[in-house]
Amino acid sequence: MPEPAIKYRLIKKEKHTGARLGEIITPHGTFETPMFMPVGTLATVKSIAPEELESMGANIILSNTYHLWLRPGEDIVEEAGGLHKFMNWDKGILTDSGGFQVFSLSDLRQIEEKGVHFRNHLNGSKMFLSPEKAIQIQNKLGPDIMMSFDECPPFDESFDYVKKSVERTTRWAERGLKAHTKPNSQGLFGIIQGAGYKELREQSAKELVAMDFPGYSIGGLSVGEPKHSMNEVLEYTTPLIPENKPRYLMGVGTADSLIDGVIRGVDMFDCVLPTRIARNGTVMTSQGRVVIKNAKYERDFGPLDPKCDCYTCKNYSRAYIRHLIKADETFGLRLTSYHNLYFLLNVMKDVRQAIREDNLLEYRESFFEEYGYNKPNAKNF
Repeated sequence: MPEPAIKYRLIKKEKHTGARLGEIITPHGTFETPMFMPVGTLATVKSIAPEELESMGANIILSNTYHLWLRPGEDIVEEAGGLHKFMNWDKGILTDSGGFQVFSLSDLRQIEEKGVHFRNHLNGSKMFLSPEKAIQIQNKLGPDIMMSFDECPPFDESFDYVKKSVERTTRWAERGLKAHTKPNSQGLFGIIQGAGYKELREQSAKELVAMDFPGYSIGGLSVGEPKHSMNEVLEYTTPLIPENKPRYLMGVGTADSLIDGVIRGVDMFDCVLPTRIARNGTVMTSQGRVVIKNAKYERDFGPLDPKCDCYTCKNYSRAYIRHLIKADETFGLRLTSYHNLYFLLNVMKDVRQAIREDNLLEYRESFFEEYGYNKPNAKNF
């Protein structure tokens, strides 16, 4: 029997929390977990070269099925030899199913059992995405890890609606599994939904685990709910996922949520946040966030973060970067984007070391204290 495309190996459990050190084996390399995936929506992490991603320790990135389906189209990517060759990236790639993007177009879509009718956000044309179509597109894109097509209901939606949504997501997952033509070269993950209802999270997990996916995602979080609500859902959801499968929390990219997610047993994270806020002139540092456009940095010739050894911090000052951002120079957003990604990847490196040493809670306390999360009205980034 052929080997599965994606395998997880548990290396160590942290003594005092649910955190775990492991590794995920993919067709394009093995990487340690817990880990953060930079987001390359359109087959590129905005303004960052693949070689730069590799140099900062990124071993897997995420691309977006919906956006690549619209342009350049999955057939062109397949003709190029798949995403890895198309974007010159020889490490891991995960693609989401496109479901979240479709459902975020709430005023442009209609859900039915077969799939979702919606309008192309670029030109308004009518389109249809089904579980089978989402898998077909991803099979052609060629990532190492693919996501099932699911519905992501609002966190505050009614119990009755979310129950119907969970049951539909289960049926869609089963259809996608049957449509998957390359299980030995691409791993397909199931997505656990259920909003903030423990009973529905348990139902979703039970039904998906019975299908024996090679990995599982926790969806429907980081969509505006309070931080404590997300942590509560994680506390009772991650234990429902088999210990020999990776656990992926979708759409989370603030340092505090990464650490808190790891403590509750999460292995994988992704988010556009570090590059998005970087383009607006906001950077993450060991002392908290810095809005580099602010006037107080006009004559600040120190680095973005004196404790950071990334390319940006070793070579350029806050004053220079502020000048670039204020002048709309592309190099400025490249420098801030590089720093933010490096910062989060380095946080995850430190988290993995803390798990090895069984002192993750101490690490969390010192990190939160220095970053400023313990202060009243602290920002999440």
